[in-house]
Amino acid sequence: MLHYHLIMCIKYRNKVIDDTISNRLKEIFEKIAPSYNIMLEEWNHDIDHVHILFRGQPNTEISKFINAYKSASSRLIKKEYPKIRKSLWKEMFWSQSFCLLTTGGVTVDIIKQYIQSQGKKDGKQSN
Repeated sequence: MLHYHLIMCIKYRNKVIDDTISNRLKEIFEKIAPSYNIMLEEWNHDIDHVHILFRGQPNTEISKFINAYKSASSRLIKKEYPKIRKSLWKEMFWSQSFCLLTTGGVTVDIIKQYIQSQGKKDGKQSN
């Protein structure tokens, strides 16, 4: 299994992610992931992006999974939380780009600590 750190931003970094939206995004991730042999390890968010640590098999088609996840989560979030559409640019939820890092240089525990600390200022979530 390989570990990956994925960072995905809202289109134009619009500030739409609160705890409720983040939890729903995480649920969608956990539902889709097994179809691609992916296992969620850590999840956190700030108001305009998410950090995800996950494991995948070396032969996992990560880009196909990310595209499937972005499509499904965007569609479901806009359907379930219609007020969010007002904060989006042309109803686009995710930015087209994303950052995907393999975690070879440090331990998984260090990456988990980093993800857990995201979005916090003085120990509080910034949303």
